[in-house]
This record gives sequence, C-alpha cells and structure tokens, in this order.
Amino acid sequence: MILLLLLLAIVFIVYATAKWKLHPFLSIISSTYLFALATNFVGSLSGVEEPIIADIGKEIAGGFGSIITSIGLVIIFGTIIGKILENSGAAVKMAEVVLRLLGDRHPALAMSIIGWIVSIPVFCDSGYVILSSLKKSLAKKTGVSVVTLAVALSTGLYATHTLVPPTPGPIAAATNVGIGPDGLFWVIVIGLFVSIPVALAGHIWARKVAAKLPVELDEAVESFEEFKARFGQLPSAFASFAPIVVPIVLLALGSFANFPVGVDAQGNNEVLITGFANTLLTFLGTPVNALFIGLLFAIFGLLPQRNEETLTKWIGEGLLDAAVIIMITGAGGSLGAVIKATPIADYVKTLIDGNVAFVGVGALIITFLIAAVLKTAQGSSTASLVITSTIMLPLLPSLGLDAMMGTVPIGQMLTVMAIGCGAMVVSHVNDSYFWVVTQFSKMSLSTAYRAQTMATLVQGLVGIVVVSILGIIFL
Repeated sequence: MILLLLLLAIVFIVYATAKWKLHPFLSIISSTYLFALATNFVGSLSGVEEPIIADIGKEIAGGFGSIITSIGLVIIFGTIIGKILENSGAAVKMAEVVLRLLGDRHPALAMSIIGWIVSIPVFCDSGYVILSSLKKSLAKKTGVSVVTLAVALSTGLYATHTLVPPTPGPIAAATNVGIGPDGLFWVIVIGLFVSIPVALAGHIWARKVAAKLPVELDEAVESFEEFKARFGQLPSAFASFAPIVVPIVLLALGSFANFPVGVDAQGNNEVLITGFANTLLTFLGTPVNALFIGLLFAIFGLLPQRNEETLTKWIGEGLLDAAVIIMITGAGGSLGAVIKATPIADYVKTLIDGNVAFVGVGALIITFLIAAVLKTAQGSSTASLVITSTIMLPLLPSLGLDAMMGTVPIGQMLTVMAIGCGAMVVSHVNDSYFWVVTQFSKMSLSTAYRAQTMATLVQGLVGIVVVSILGIIFL
C-alpha cells in the first residue's frame, strides 16, 4: 500500500504541475505531506500502534535543510557565474573561439560544440537566447538551413544541461542520491563522457533530418560582427573560459590529491599526496570553494565595470534564478526524507530478490523510464532530475546501484546519468525550452515536433544506451 501511495504521490506531482500549472515547489511539498499523512493512516488501519513517520514536520524540515546545507552555495555560485557569462559577452567570446576553428567549414558542428560548452554553467534556455542571433547570422553567411543550426545548437546545449555539473539539475541529482562533495569531480567527468555521444546524436539528427524541414529566415538578420557589437568590447578567451575551467581543474586536483594508493598498518587509506599539499588541494578542490574561486574569476575578469549595474543587478538576477532551483531541490529533499522514513526500501528489496532483471543495468533503465515519464508529463528537466533522484536514493542498495569502484561511487554516478538521460525525453509543448527554440527559430509546431522533440528523444535513448554499457562494465 505504501508503494502504491508513492506512485500516487508522483502522479499528483505530475498532474498538479502539468494540468493545474502549480509551481513544482508547491507540487512536491504538497505531495510530500499527502504521502506522509496517507502512510500513517494506512499504518493505523493495518494495526500499527505507532505512526510509521513519527514526526512528519521534522522529517520534511530536516530533509529540506540537509539538501540546502550540502548544495545551496554551489547552486548559487554556479548560477551567478552563468549570469555573468551571459551578460558580459563571455558566452559570445567562447562561441567566437569555436567558430574561428570550425565556423564556415562545419557550421552545424560549430553550433553543437558551442552549445555543449556554454550550457555547462548556463541554463540551456538562456544559452539559446544568447546564441540565437549567432545561429541566424551563421545560417545566412554559410547557406546552411537555420533549422539544422537551431537543432544542432539546442541539442548541444541540452546534452550538458542535464548531465554535467555545475548546472544545478545534475548537482541536485548527485546530492540527492548520496554523492558527497568529494565525488562531484567524477560526476563531471562521467557526465562529460556520456554527453559527447548524446550531443553527437543531436548533431546527426540536425544534419540528416532537421536539414530537410522548412523554416523561414528573416532577411534582416544581423551579421556576426553586428551581433558581437551589441556586447561592446568582448572579454579575452582566457577570461571567458576561466570561470568554468578553473573550478573543474581545482576539483580534479582535489580528487587527485586524495586518490588512494594503499592502506597503512592501521587500516587507513594512504593517499597520493600528503601533508600541507594535500590540505591545500583538498581545500581548493572542495566544490563550494572551487565554485567560489570560479565566481571570483568571473567578477574580476569579466565584469566590464564593477558598479551597481553589475555587482548588484547582475548578481541579483543570478540569485533569483538560483532561488527557484534551491527551493525545488529542497522540496525534493523533503520528499526523500519522508520516503526514507518508510519501509519502502525493504519492501522493494523483497520484490526484486532473485529477479536480476531489476538489478544493475535493469535498474538503470527503470530509473531512466521514471525520469522520462516525469519530464514528458510536466516539462521541467530540473524537476525530473530532482524528483527521480529523490525517489531513487532509498532504493539504491536494493537495486544494486550502490556499487563502488575503489572510492568512487560508480553505481550512484550511473544513476545520475540515467536520470539525466531520462530528463531529456522529451521536450515538447509543456517545456519552456521547446518554445524558446521554436520561437527564436521561427519553426512551425509540426516542424518543431519533428526537429526538436524527436531530437531530444533520440538523445535520451542514445544516452541510456551509453549508460547501460557503462553499467555492464562497472556494476
């Protein structure tokens, strides 16, 4: 009965968000209260003397607070970095660097790579708006279909948006499935690895299918030089890439310093680097510290002027964007805490005992399907990432997804990747990103379904195939 109640709670979240247009935060919190109250009611009907969830308010508040404690500042720093990259023209500079290498010869590939890079710190919606003029001017300059470039850009952005931190969705999912700060670097590594074939799938769809679809291109589209001029003097390539690259390097150094190389006489892990160097690299490689350093690079390297417009308005806009993600993520933490307070995990373990189809790779596919259903039904990839990861945490041991590879929680990381792939499937009319892509590219609804919606389906399916192969190897 409790498992059935959980399924009904998920249906309520989807229905309330998609049909009633209730904000995902309120949908998740309301569903959490309903699930907790119904669980205790079912327990009392079954003759259980004490409530199954002893203190509902405490569980909800505790789950909310624990998630915010572990991830709140990381989301805030990452979102502010993205806003500065967007407003300063740094995203355009990154695009210019890629275009200089690939532009006229391979415009579709250039757009895919630009999107893949830009969406690591910047929301895909914002990234598409920023680069839309670039896409149009490049289409006019090269004669390549604007639909081809639109889908190449949108799918490139989408690939890293759902798979690679410091985008808030993947960070939230990693935290929700129990990956600690030390594991964030490896989530980035495996996310980048999985996102490459996913982005490539979108690129191929753009060139082979979207290229044949009709679209209108405004003859008055500005040139790339005119587009750049709107941002004034662009920052340097180093300053543009540093807020993204430096935190990733610091996370890598922190993981490298603490890489286990053996066990001492007391049974403690011996790490690769010891002493003061280990202390320093561990400090710099802690996610919240690494992202803050990236933020400093953005502030001192990208702000055209450090005045009220930039230091207050731009950063304030980033804080507003971060607040929504933090609230949804915190609500997901509340739902997760309530789920963990019930005996669902034990029951699932008895259900799958001896049934290998639901363990390991099979569990990854089930995880993918849950995320895909949530994404398709209510439209938000971030909400799908948060809700699915919340549901999966107490079930990981039962599903064989708690496997370790040395000190790396490979099972949890593959779970995050499976959720990220599911959170792509599919982008359609209930997804704000769908409308950003279609409206900024002047696609008709029928063209958009064949170009954008089908591309996201292909991306998600390619992604889960890659994740399943990794599961066969490592689980």
